[in-house]
This record gives sequence, C-alpha cells and structure tokens, in this order.
Amino acid sequence: GGAAGDTKGRQRRMQQSPPWWDERSTRGERRNMEDLSLNEPEAQPEAAQQKTQDGGNPSGGSGGKKNKKKKDKKGGDGDGKPKLTRAEIKAQRLAARGAKAGQQQQEADPLADKYGDMGLVQSTTNGAFEFTSLSDLEAKIQESGAEPFVVRLRARIHAVRGKGKSAFVVLRDRTATVQCVFFVDKEQKVVSKGMVKYVTSVSKESVVDVTGVAVVPSSPVEGCTIKQVEIQGTGMFVVSKAAPLPFDIADACRREDAEGAHVNQDTRLDNRFIDLRTPANQAIFRIQSAVGQLFRENLLSKDFVEIHTPKIMAGSSEGGSSVFELKYMGRNACLAQSPQLCKQMAICADFGKVFEIGPVFRAEKSFTHRHLCEFVGMDFEMTIKEHYFELLDVIDELFVYMFDGLKNKKEELEAVNQQYPFEPLEYLRPSLRLTFEEGVQLLKENGIDQDPFDDLSTEVERTLGRLVKEKYKTDFYILHRYPLAARPFYTMPAPDDPRYTNSYDVFIRGEEIISGAQRIHDPALLTERAKAKGMDVSTIESYIKSFSFGAHPHGGCGVGLERVAMLYLGLNNIRKSSMFPRDPQRLTPP
Repeated sequence: GGAAGDTKGRQRRMQQSPPWWDERSTRGERRNMEDLSLNEPEAQPEAAQQKTQDGGNPSGGSGGKKNKKKKDKKGGDGDGKPKLTRAEIKAQRLAARGAKAGQQQQEADPLADKYGDMGLVQSTTNGAFEFTSLSDLEAKIQESGAEPFVVRLRARIHAVRGKGKSAFVVLRDRTATVQCVFFVDKEQKVVSKGMVKYVTSVSKESVVDVTGVAVVPSSPVEGCTIKQVEIQGTGMFVVSKAAPLPFDIADACRREDAEGAHVNQDTRLDNRFIDLRTPANQAIFRIQSAVGQLFRENLLSKDFVEIHTPKIMAGSSEGGSSVFELKYMGRNACLAQSPQLCKQMAICADFGKVFEIGPVFRAEKSFTHRHLCEFVGMDFEMTIKEHYFELLDVIDELFVYMFDGLKNKKEELEAVNQQYPFEPLEYLRPSLRLTFEEGVQLLKENGIDQDPFDDLSTEVERTLGRLVKEKYKTDFYILHRYPLAARPFYTMPAPDDPRYTNSYDVFIRGEEIISGAQRIHDPALLTERAKAKGMDVSTIESYIKSFSFGAHPHGGCGVGLERVAMLYLGLNNIRKSSMFPRDPQRLTPP
C-alpha cells in the first residue's frame, strides 16, 4: 500500500512540475532571447497564444537548453536556416523598424508624401524632375553666390546615423560624397519625426532620391569629398532598397595599412559589382578608360587606322604552348595570343599604320601580381623607312602624351591616392633609351651578374628599374636590342650581330609594359625562324604567304591596358586594375 501511495505521489508531482521539454521550464530563457530578437515579433494566432500561456509550444517543437545546444551545433536557427551575419542582423532590424515606423507614422503624418518607398521606375514620366549631380554641387553654389538652392539628388546611402530628432546621411555617387541632414522642426512642417525615423531605417547602399536645399555649411565637411556644400533634407524616397551586404563598403574603402576591418581580395573579386562602388575603384577604372582614350587619340592624330581582328586563330601567334585550344567546326583552333599576325597582314595590304584595342588570351599558369589569362591589348603596327628607331620615336611621343593627359585627372588621382598612396610618375622628355648591353653593364656595376644573351627575370627587371631611377631620375624608359633567344620568331635579327635583334621593351616603375620589334618581312627568313622556334609552319602558312607579294619593312608593339593603369597608379596587383579579372583560378563573375 505504501509503494502504491509513493507512486501516486510521484505522478502528481510530475503533473505539477513540467518536464525538461515543456516550454514552461525555459520561459525565463525565452524572455532573454526575445530581448535579443533580430526581427519584430510576429502576431501569433489566438490558439497558439493560448497554448503558450498554458505552457505548450506553438511550433510543436521542443525548447530548453538541451535543444538550444543542438540548434547551435547545427549553426542554424532551428529551422534549418543558416545563422545570419552581424551585418544581416543589423539590416533586418533596421528594415523591421523602418517598416513599422513607416506604417505608423505615415497614417497620421502630414508630411507622409515627402518620404517612403518609391514605386518601380517603369518610364511612366519623362522630364518630371530636375536632378543635380553631386559632382556639380560646389560649382552651382559658387554660381549662386553662396545662396541656397533647391536640389533633387539621386545617389546611394553611404552612411546613415540617427540622433534624437535628427538624421545625418552621407550620399555617394561615383567618387563624390556629400552630407545631408534632417532636423525635425518645431511644428513639423518641413521635417517630421516620422521622416527622420524612416531615413534612419534605410539600409546602406540603397539607391535614394533626396530633396532638399543646398547650403554652405558653417565649417567644411571633412568627412566628405564635397566639403563646401551641405544638403538640408526635406524628403527621401527609396528607389531601390539594398539587401544585407557581404561586406561593409566602409571596410572596402579603408587603406591597406590602416587600422580596422579590411576586405580580402577574393571576397572583393567574388562580389566585384559591389567592390567596384568604392571611390578608389571608380577612379581606377576612369583612369584606365583615359589610358585607352589617350592611346587612341594620339595614334589617330598620327594617321593610324583603327582595325578589329579575329580572336579565333588556326595557329599560335607567339609560338609556344601557352594557348587556349578549342574546336572550331570540327577543326583545331586557338584563342589569339596577340593581334600580331593580323596587324602585319594589314601592313602588307598597304594600310601603312594600324592599331587595335582588344582582348588578348594567354594560357599561362602564372600566379603573379602582374599576369592575367585575359587582358586588353593595345597594339600598333607601322611601316618604317630605314630604322626601327622610327618605332621608338612613336612610342616615346605616345607615352609622354598619355602621361601628360593622365596628370589632368586630378579628382580621380586623389581618390586613388586616398586609399592606395603612390608617388607621382617621373618621366623625361625625350624618354630614356638604353641598349640591352648597357642595361647588363649597369647591373654588373652594381654587383648583379646577368647573362648578356638571356632574357631578364622579373626580379632583375625590378632591380634595373631601381638603378635607372637612381641614376637617371625616371620611372619610364626603353630598353632595346634584346637577345635573339628572348624574342618571338618574327623578330628581325640585328644586322651587326645575329645574336641580338631589332627589338625593345618598355618599362614603368621597373616592370615591363611593352614588348615590340621590327618584324621579319622576308618569307624565307620568316620560315627559317619559325622552324628554329619549333613551330609547325603549316599552321601559319597564310601568314608567311602574305609577305611573298611585296612587303614594306615594318614593326610595332603591344601593351597591356591593365598593366599600364596598375603601374601608373603604383598599385600592387593587376587585379585591382582589371574590372573582372581572369587568372588561372578565376573564371567568375559574371
């Protein structure tokens, strides 16, 4: 009887005290978790609410510390979803607050039509608004005699901060940033509390339209590129809301030697369309664009003709095995390593002077700071009358013209310099020219042993560049008359010593940017040199044949656009000057 009484007592106590899996046993823990909730709590159905009050679990799952540990081990939130990052948590919290604030405030706010989410832009209006570019603000404030004027700006939210009844926003458009402030006025006729709450809820990188008044601030705005103008906001409409970012743009803008969080190169390149938004990247690719434009301008002024050549070839352009092979309608083919052969055939067709800016492909497994598998080649070819120095004259004038033009890009250069500090390029007029033998001698004088009939290694090139800078005070120079063993099959041998050639390389900051030469225009000598390089002559038969019907003496060169931009700006990696780089390990994005 006593045993039976004990059993009934235990059963009563078990009914009164919930087991470990009952939600009532972890109610205090759940309250603490709710304080840290990432989102606004959703309303529960009445049945679920009643069940919770009675101690049940509305989700049908189990609570408690033991189950919480299981969830943590899975690295999720218990529903099979991955854990959110801190940035995603913050973005969700802001979005939830914004949605709630917007819903509550706009119902009663007389200024509700001055802010909110804009409808989808579907070309329903044309010329309804007058927009002002951020980069024009300082010029317009000067034109107005420092008088305030009304503006409508479209830009990204670079940063946003709320403080009491005020909001401070930094807007960004390309390389320009400007501060915009919202202050709740006493009667809320210009800026309301609801507007401020909405503005502070908008996520970073969202595209917005801001209306306001441009004024001269009481002191320069040091945190922005536009220092003499401030916008007193009167409205904001979100054109496109940004989802949580994979990294903070502010971290991507930080100098590599500065304290704080940084974004590594692979993360940047995986999310290149976001990384490219930084002011430094915007400036780098505007500088790169200017390099191509100045190249084209100078050569067109010298009566060159721009041509466009095929990138699918039957045989290798340069010789060797570094080609991307493919099948072309059942036949073997490869991607062009260079437009070299096509340029020469254009010369044989009496075009006289030609150039091309286009893609070049090299299947080189080079994991270096300066090599890519695909890059933009800037090539030219021209006839010569007597000497390959005629080519060097064109190169000299071309690069001096480009360097002079790039110096005028002051805003872009400053934007790059803010994140990637560099020394301005030094160059001479006319440019320095040294023979390969003179370069070897300069190395020898400084204790470096270099084979006079072998090519220079990357490290030796860098050392020679440093020695040239010390002796001649220039970052740009031409080294010519290279050894025969170091040049392609179509390079013209030197007349006085067949071990050397009528060829040249050009250097910026100790790194090679150009390789060029006088070409062989005699079919017999061309065939001989191709065989000496181990090439299958049948694959370039049409090329050799093009010189059999009379060919002008000629030469030219090729230069990589990305490499010129990289070295002019003193960048430490060519991937910084390639919009979507292709190297041995990277084929995306896009």
